[in-house]
Amino acid sequence: MVFGENTALDVAIEVENLKCKKAFIVSDRDLIKSTDIPEKIKKALGNLCVGIFSDVEPDSGIHIVNQGAKLGVELGADCIVSVGGGSVIDTGKGMAILLKEGGRLQDYVGFQVLTRPQTPHIVIPTTAGTGSEVTYVAVIKDHEGGKKLIFGDYNIVPNVAILDPKMTEGLPPRLTAATGMDAMCHAIEALHSLQREPIADGIALHAIRLIKEFLPKAVDNGKDMKARGQMLIAANMAGIAFSNAQVGLVHALAHSVGAKFKVHHGLANSILLPACLRYNADACGEIYLNVLSALGVNIERIQPDEAGDVLADKIVEFTKKLSLPQKLRDVGVPEKGLKECSEIALSDGAIIYNPKFVTDSTEILRIYQLAW
Repeated sequence: MVFGENTALDVAIEVENLKCKKAFIVSDRDLIKSTDIPEKIKKALGNLCVGIFSDVEPDSGIHIVNQGAKLGVELGADCIVSVGGGSVIDTGKGMAILLKEGGRLQDYVGFQVLTRPQTPHIVIPTTAGTGSEVTYVAVIKDHEGGKKLIFGDYNIVPNVAILDPKMTEGLPPRLTAATGMDAMCHAIEALHSLQREPIADGIALHAIRLIKEFLPKAVDNGKDMKARGQMLIAANMAGIAFSNAQVGLVHALAHSVGAKFKVHHGLANSILLPACLRYNADACGEIYLNVLSALGVNIERIQPDEAGDVLADKIVEFTKKLSLPQKLRDVGVPEKGLKECSEIALSDGAIIYNPKFVTDSTEILRIYQLAW
């Protein structure tokens, strides 16, 4: 991991350190149209760059990954440089598989399917939220099936993450807030996961402290490089925490509503988090007291059985200050679609790590209705 302003401009050094000679940039249409960031990275790579694939969309699909990998093979790419947010990075992870293994991406769905390291991958995040630059997971949408597919494998963890606050400078306030809340969910879910462990706990708690302090500042002033940098670090730490401890119900529900109704992932997490905290409250009292403490709340007079509701209220208060939508109906989710989402969420891989065992889609439907 490399951190600091303008460190992305040294990307060629990282390519050479990986003994690669043909770097293929993966980015998205918005970055190409509205910023000069991909061109800056291309210029920094010089003769090492063999091309740019910029057809990535929000909630990137398997057809996009397959298309990008085909172009990468034609160009003889031996290294991927992902420049963008979570969708771009996950697309890069998928392409890294196909450049090494061939075939179609859908052939590799699941966990620990791969048997060897994949194509070298350098990641330059332009959002501070997913932490995908340090995770072993890629979430790619099956647009035909209307669901998100999970690829989990330690062989797809990127080789290098360059955390350059200048790369997030142009991110609009709402996207800054939504992606920041994605990181907040990663940290909180890592803390209450069934697979939680002490080292991940410490990393997640500090990520929450950083998000509490610096996300509002980054939203208020996008040119505040200290806030931008600390949010990149917070998202990175939250990514490390949940890579070890996993996520849970919030992400299972967010994946489903995102796949069906194209709700931005960070925004879906932000809206669903309070309802899921209330659901998990009776299993997580002491944990949620620790989260409240990390958020700067005096917990002396709060009982463990009250902590879930208090924490949910604090999250609502925090996201209102960030001017984020509070309900699923505010982001275009129809009430009649909640039942189908509940059934899809029940089979999402993230749900098995939730602190309360969920076996009935009607339980999930009640949470969706609370968030609706």
